Amino acid sequence: MPHRTGRTPTDRPGSDARRKGPSPDGPTDAGSPASPSDFVRRAVERVLSGAREAGVQQVELQFADVTGAVKTVAVPARRLAAVLSDGEWFDGSAIEGLAREVESDMYLRPDPTTFSIMEPAGVPCARLICEVVTPSGEPYRGDGRGTLRSLLDGAESSGLGYLVAPEIEFFLFPADTIGPLADDPSSYFERSRGRSRRVELEIVAGLEAMGIHIESSHHEVASGQFELDLPLLPALVAADAVTTLKPAVKELARERGMQATFMPKPLADAAGSGMHTHQVLVDRSGRSVFDDPSDPYGLSALAKAFLAGQLEHAPGMCALVAPVVNSYKRLVPGYEAPVAGSWGRHSRGALIRVPTPVRGDASPGEVFGTRLELRLPDPSCNPYLAFTVMLAAGLDGLDRGLELGSPLEEIEHGFGGGGHSVTKPLPASLGEALAALEDDDVITAALGSELMELFRSAKTLEWEAYRRQVTPWERDTYFQRC
Repeated sequence: MPHRTGRTPTDRPGSDARRKGPSPDGPTDAGSPASPSDFVRRAVERVLSGAREAGVQQVELQFADVTGAVKTVAVPARRLAAVLSDGEWFDGSAIEGLAREVESDMYLRPDPTTFSIMEPAGVPCARLICEVVTPSGEPYRGDGRGTLRSLLDGAESSGLGYLVAPEIEFFLFPADTIGPLADDPSSYFERSRGRSRRVELEIVAGLEAMGIHIESSHHEVASGQFELDLPLLPALVAADAVTTLKPAVKELARERGMQATFMPKPLADAAGSGMHTHQVLVDRSGRSVFDDPSDPYGLSALAKAFLAGQLEHAPGMCALVAPVVNSYKRLVPGYEAPVAGSWGRHSRGALIRVPTPVRGDASPGEVFGTRLELRLPDPSCNPYLAFTVMLAAGLDGLDRGLELGSPLEEIEHGFGGGGHSVTKPLPASLGEALAALEDDDVITAALGSELMELFRSAKTLEWEAYRRQVTPWERDTYFQRC
């Protein structure tokens, strides 16, 4: 297909149809359409000057399809100013994932606040994360980033900000096999040895150089398994970071003769990889509204209702936060993964954990105290969709004033006498999760009909393809028996 710019094939100089992409003023700091503002102009100026100073030759316009896979359109640096002004045409069916069918004209609207310098193969390049708009400049309802931003804007208008801190687990394997590393017998929080230790350090350094700040990293339970912890960030910024981080880690590992995977359960007899996500709601001054030092768990009334909302909608959330067939091989007993809708502080099998609050003298813009750790997500998810449904579920708890049941705690920690509350069992397969999603009006409304249909189509294809497989286990078990 020939390359096209931000104009349709019928455009000509002076035509009213010339500006089919985003507004010339670009996005605001949250990525939303806006009237002219000094902030936007300054952001665009910083991008253009930064690209010139770095000698950028090419700019990658990045977006995520409905499954969370990163897609890019590359443009030469000489076109950067025009793309920031007019957007860039692309085939919108690319956002449909496995359900891609009919080519459609769409435009990428770059967010100038996401500008980052990269040097693949030593060539200075830049990256801009984009939202998808229609030829008329309206937000495309099938774009996950735009959907998350819209929900965040609604919460902000009510005086609430949503901050998250994902903990992203992944495996490093030898380049030629899927199995434990010979020089890495380490376990939880042990210092790894040999090549994997060097690769971990170089991955963190590489991410930091790209502007993805890592709060901390450590070895996880299994051989070759690591965790990267992001700081508490606005949900849109965190989703951008996770989306960028995954392909970057894979490329950094490949350059070092290894392979990285964010597959939830790559090894049957080892712990799976999750993406536990810490959550805080803040008011307009930046102070947490979850924290109440007088409560035994540090939970305010708002925190309890938010937590109850996520427990209520956990089955419907599953399809978005644990979105692949393999996700449900991780969500089984015995590996510190949630299997039911419970909450607590010390139970590693809880769906939502309330870590011991960190106290301090909080000032505006700083968050101390109670946070909610949702342990259901895994790193195969599309973070834009995951954070959308997580926030929607919690806000529904606030809107309805849902009551929070008693916690589930492990007896050995001294919390065995309080009873527990299990709202609903979690789906045991992607098929069950998709059925639960269909039955959840709050979650489907948060996604919107167009995005919901794209996601349903892609995941139904995935589930049906899996169900038709005849596995080696089936042949080994049944071939002679039957």
